[in-house]
Amino acid sequence: MPRAATPFLGFGRLLRRYGFAVAPEQVSGFMQAVTLLGPRSMADIREAALATLAPPPDRRDEFEAHFQSHFYGNASALVEGDADEETRIKDDGGASQEEIEVISRQEGGELSSGAEQLSTRDFQRDDDRLAAFRRKLASALPARRSFRTVRTHSRGKLDLRRSLREIVSADGDVPSPLLRRRQTVPRKLLILIDVSGSMKLHTADYLKLAHAAVQGADRAEIFTFGTRLTRITAALRIRDRDQALARAATQVDDWDGGTRMGPTLLAFLSVPRFSAFARGAAVVILSDALERGDHVELETAMRRLSARAFRLSLATPLAGDPRFRPATAALRAILPVLDDLIDGSSLKGLTDFILSLASPAPAAAAIWKKVS
Repeated sequence: MPRAATPFLGFGRLLRRYGFAVAPEQVSGFMQAVTLLGPRSMADIREAALATLAPPPDRRDEFEAHFQSHFYGNASALVEGDADEETRIKDDGGASQEEIEVISRQEGGELSSGAEQLSTRDFQRDDDRLAAFRRKLASALPARRSFRTVRTHSRGKLDLRRSLREIVSADGDVPSPLLRRRQTVPRKLLILIDVSGSMKLHTADYLKLAHAAVQGADRAEIFTFGTRLTRITAALRIRDRDQALARAATQVDDWDGGTRMGPTLLAFLSVPRFSAFARGAAVVILSDALERGDHVELETAMRRLSARAFRLSLATPLAGDPRFRPATAALRAILPVLDDLIDGSSLKGLTDFILSLASPAPAAAAIWKKVS
């Protein structure tokens, strides 16, 4: 296919990924309609999409949100729900790497609420207990086989191109076979941090853990969520922890407010660039999972995350109580799709768990079924 057709094919795939009934013939008709219209403007592309892809009337708003996100890069995608509970998304990706490098060189259910509260947060310096975690993280993450290959002297496949060149340069003599093998690379680490009021006692420690993860792993991504969704990865790339957390504090607007876990996770998945972070990644959610009201959106979001992720883990500080059981309706609904449901009340426990992500473990449902 021509390179110019890629965005239109990608839009069809995006809609199918989110449950729209889009046949291959409709995608072909969409591209033909765009060709017939010129197109003279983005409005022509939008009209062609509406006419050929035919979204259901009850999902028209969702269709518009996906169109804005895919073609305009607009991260303010609407999530299904009430208009007064629209989830706002904030991406820190616009920060320049040069600016960050300059700064780096300078050295309970009743508590859960949907009300939005905007505030700021200050972080105080303390001893860095995460230095060992930062050093070990890169080598401890789960690994996957890349499609890129590297040269090897044994345990590889024949590198036919290089071998033929060697034969030609040696005037037909057959040298030792030259081999290549697929490269092994660490998987991505995605950490989603609940900054709502019910998590207030743990937020500071979680942000310190996130900073150590970004410093220790090349492919770590950090998001916060409460009533809004905010990407803070770029801020945490600053080497000095106090400066990094200070910058993150200015970017997150919904400290210690309410929580809309389901809608914010759906908002994360509705932005293709964000959902790509979860594909094949080790996803760790730091939250008490005290979802207010109906938990259908949370269950839907967790199922979609589980389908994309290599491993999906929920760390809740409530599990620090020996009497804890996943008894709420929301936890019972998402437990079957979780790979891990662990204690998130201490930094030591969290760092030990993240460093053990490469080791196989029984599914969360099997473990908690025995406990219960």
